[in-house]
Amino acid sequence: MAVKSVRPVDLTSSTFDSIRLTLATATNGIKALADYAATDEAFAQSLVDAVELIGEGRGRVVVSGVGKSGHIGRKIAATMASTGTSAYFVHPTEASHGDLGMITSEDVLILLSWSGETAELANMLTYAKRFKVPIVSISSNRASILARNSNVALVLPKVPEACPHGLAPTTSAMLQLVVGDALAIALLERRGFSAEDFKTFHPGGKLGAQLRLIDELAHVAKQVPLLAVGRPMSEAVIEMSSKGFGVVGIIDERGALVGVITDGDLRRHMAGDLLSQQVEEVMSHSPRVVKGDVLASAAMEFMQEHKVTVLFLVNEARVPVGIVHIHDLLRAGVA
Repeated sequence: MAVKSVRPVDLTSSTFDSIRLTLATATNGIKALADYAATDEAFAQSLVDAVELIGEGRGRVVVSGVGKSGHIGRKIAATMASTGTSAYFVHPTEASHGDLGMITSEDVLILLSWSGETAELANMLTYAKRFKVPIVSISSNRASILARNSNVALVLPKVPEACPHGLAPTTSAMLQLVVGDALAIALLERRGFSAEDFKTFHPGGKLGAQLRLIDELAHVAKQVPLLAVGRPMSEAVIEMSSKGFGVVGIIDERGALVGVITDGDLRRHMAGDLLSQQVEEVMSHSPRVVKGDVLASAAMEFMQEHKVTVLFLVNEARVPVGIVHIHDLLRAGVA
């Protein structure tokens, strides 16, 4: 199969100029929002108020919007749902045809409309007012119907769109998304949502693998290659070969891990009397170990940092309770 040649990029072309301008516009939009949050006390307070209102709610978060705002709303709802805030998206049209019945006074509405005058949201506003459903709105118009009828109005700064005609929602949609992410993460931290909680909502794929605890992937019991201090190296070689990890752990009279012997240690001590030496004469002291409640992703990072391929799992008394090879992590999809 012929290898396809890669053409050099023309950094002066009109196409690349367009791409670069869009990226710059997006960057400037994010910076404008960050600066606005840092300097406008009313906006900063509204962000905090939104988090408090949602966080204190006893029901669910119902997100809604039309067009691009609707697509952003779906992502905000998905992010909240995956980070511990019960949330779902309802399309305004579907809401007007029966789905309003899904919304209760214990819920919180998040309504998105850049103009704040989206006609399709009118029925949701009326329903919310009638049944006292609190509203958090995300728009760019403080005088809009949506903002004026919200318990908390998040009024974003008006920024240039990347679209040269200023029509297609690009930068504005991105700002809505960023604010939604900010709310979701603030709620996550407010709830003390942990990596273990995250794992509950993300059991599949690479993310699920990274969130598994290392003791879920470890070899335990008789699979762990161990030998006591005072034993001859001949037994260490047998133990190392039979267990297949290329290492054997050395334990003291209390069962605590005090050293390891690796293939590299064997090569460094290769001599005629190697097999008759005692294991403590050959072993490496202070071996790298982890606790069983460490995330698999953290264990992988630890292995890469210290350039080791095998880790012993130990308890509080430093007694070995398992062993894991880097290949175990790779097979599980951690990398």
